[in-house]
Amino acid sequence: MDRDYQNAYGGNHDGGYRRQVGRRPVTDYGSSMVQWMRNRQPRHRRASKVELERPSASYLVDMLPPTAKPHNPADAIPAKHLHSSLNKARHAVNVVRWTPEGRRLLTGSYSGEFTLWNGTAFNFETIMQAHDVAIRAATYSHNEDWLLSACNDGVIKYWQPNFNNVKAIQAHNDPIRGISFSPNDTKFVTASDDATLKIFDFAGGVEESTLTGHNWDAKSVDWHPTKGLLVSGSKDHQVKLWDPRTGRCLTTLHGHKNTLAKTLFEPRQGQLLATCGRDQVARIFDLRMMRDICLLRGHEKEVSTLTWHPFHTCLLSTGGNDGSVYHYLLNELNAPPNTAPSIAPYDSADPTNAPAQTIYPAHRLQHAHDAPVWSLDWHPLGHILASGSNDRVTRFWTRARPGETDCFTDRWHLGEAAAEGQGAWNARAGRRSMRDEEEMDMEDEADGLVDQTMPSRQAVLPGLPGLTLPITNSDGTSVGGAQKLPPGIGNLPPPPPILPPGGFPGMDPAKFRELLASGQLPPPPLPGQALPPPPVLPPNFDFSKLPAGMLPPGFPPPPPPAFGAGPGGGLPGMGSNDGMGSGGGGGGIRRRGPLPSQQESLKEEQRKGKFRPVR
Repeated sequence: MDRDYQNAYGGNHDGGYRRQVGRRPVTDYGSSMVQWMRNRQPRHRRASKVELERPSASYLVDMLPPTAKPHNPADAIPAKHLHSSLNKARHAVNVVRWTPEGRRLLTGSYSGEFTLWNGTAFNFETIMQAHDVAIRAATYSHNEDWLLSACNDGVIKYWQPNFNNVKAIQAHNDPIRGISFSPNDTKFVTASDDATLKIFDFAGGVEESTLTGHNWDAKSVDWHPTKGLLVSGSKDHQVKLWDPRTGRCLTTLHGHKNTLAKTLFEPRQGQLLATCGRDQVARIFDLRMMRDICLLRGHEKEVSTLTWHPFHTCLLSTGGNDGSVYHYLLNELNAPPNTAPSIAPYDSADPTNAPAQTIYPAHRLQHAHDAPVWSLDWHPLGHILASGSNDRVTRFWTRARPGETDCFTDRWHLGEAAAEGQGAWNARAGRRSMRDEEEMDMEDEADGLVDQTMPSRQAVLPGLPGLTLPITNSDGTSVGGAQKLPPGIGNLPPPPPILPPGGFPGMDPAKFRELLASGQLPPPPLPGQALPPPPVLPPNFDFSKLPAGMLPPGFPPPPPPAFGAGPGGGLPGMGSNDGMGSGGGGGGIRRRGPLPSQQESLKEEQRKGKFRPVR
């Protein structure tokens, strides 16, 4: 109750005013998955016990995940903005990748940092310096056990799921633009600005073959999900298909008229190939016909990236250099008014020579970002799309809820000026809300960094782990107040000073030489050398037999009784001097005392009247 009152009115226990922070949006897919698992039917029946969704908020509880609607890809189009995440130190986001279990989003920045964002609340979790320069590519293995990342220096690093870096190899001397695993994860392929593709053995990190044939920088590469087939796109406007076993170029697809930006196989069936480039067009190739069958138009600038939906083979999302994100349905033309619809090559009399079908976006996010979109990635369940851009922001998008229409007239669709003119967005309130979100992200990042900060290493007493030495200044004063001493050594006398070669100040040099000659003082060390160790005592040597004040020359005095003898003396967890070798031979080593005799213990119990009767 107290917490609710404070959250509502912004008060605190000190009577001051606390800035009220807006509620953080949370997207939980648990209820949708449970609803589908409880009522799903075999796929061949094409029926469901759940009532069909209608445009009303009351049907929110009946929402199903995209995998439950294989024949209705339009329901999976992410038209709603969820959250914008950004770091305290802002850098361009070059790579976004969902972790295989979908709990977090991994982003790679221009500064070489990995950032992890929560997959449901979209708040900051952790950040680490993964590379020394900009990260250009990253991919997870199919068995979800490894992550590969590549940077501008041509270095590839192996990462475990806990982000433990176990290996790094120098794959290229130029920036690496693409990286992809083979279907069985035993090999991976890279594309670099040196116009080559290289195939590596994953276990050994050894280069197996180099594929040459491009005349300019190789900008993208992908390995077929089930076959031994590679595809690459280059700055020479060509798309090439390769045989990874022999390294031979199988064919070259000439369709684009400018630099290629992305080449990607369809992940489920593998029959289609999507490509995009700086000619403002994305193309869909059918590998069975070895030709382009669809032209995806609508972008006004270069198409910088694209991605396939994980479940719907006909849903494709693209990102442009103007910050726009478009979604295409390959089975819907969506032609603008006064535009004649085109015919698919499959429906024509001559499929080989028929022109490609032109498809327009099914949904447009014209103002998704303020700068080029470099990377797009779908959540493994297919309900959230993440985008990374050169405007240093990572944004999350999802499908609209039943009956929700205001998300189609926000600033991401219309722009700030048009949305404010229609009353759908308030510039002042929007900036305040964005500032609050930034402060929340910065607070989360600060808290996460505090939790991850390792304590500074301090000097410890030799032989006494966990007890730090007092910190003193150059003038001998203590730093940080009184220093705590270990229990039992408060009255311990200071160690004897080391004798200088010339004797103590104020002492007669002739008297000092006489003491050295008589053997009552040890000889001083030579310049630059330490004191010689004392001679080893004979075993079981008893100091009590010596007269008072008489010790052999060079032997240190025995430890005082207050250091370990008596009640409460000594250090906790360390044994007393009893049972240790005489003369300090134990040297602080903990020794276990002798175990009691079982026969004596039995006699003691019998004296108490126990264990008398014979069994």
